[in-house]
Amino acid sequence: VQLQASGGGLVQAGGSLRLSCAASGGTFSTYVMGWFRQAPGKEREFVAAITRSTSNTLYRDSVKGRFTISRDNTKNTVYLQMNSLKPEDTAVYYCAASKKNWGTWRRLSEYDYWGQGTQVTVSS
Repeated sequence: VQLQASGGGLVQAGGSLRLSCAASGGTFSTYVMGWFRQAPGKEREFVAAITRSTSNTLYRDSVKGRFTISRDNTKNTVYLQMNSLKPEDTAVYYCAASKKNWGTWRRLSEYDYWGQGTQVTVSS
């Protein structure tokens, strides 16, 4: 499976961005999809995940109410709508896909495929 993330950029605090991650080479609807981020000098961290059926979504506490993860299985794409952005959201954002049937979906080790990352920079 190949994952291609896009949509990053430079935005002022309070602004919005929508990230997209297009998948190819696999059966997209069978994967749990996640978004992670990595700020300079920090470890990669969980941001959000969405299960196969889209009925369940998970978020890290700091983005709840501001970020929304969604997926379109007809377009093989997962999205991350980011509103009310803060400077501390600045990071490279990665999408990931998991083949596993169960898990917390918050751990890097639970994901089998990773995209290349897209830079999000929020200025104060």
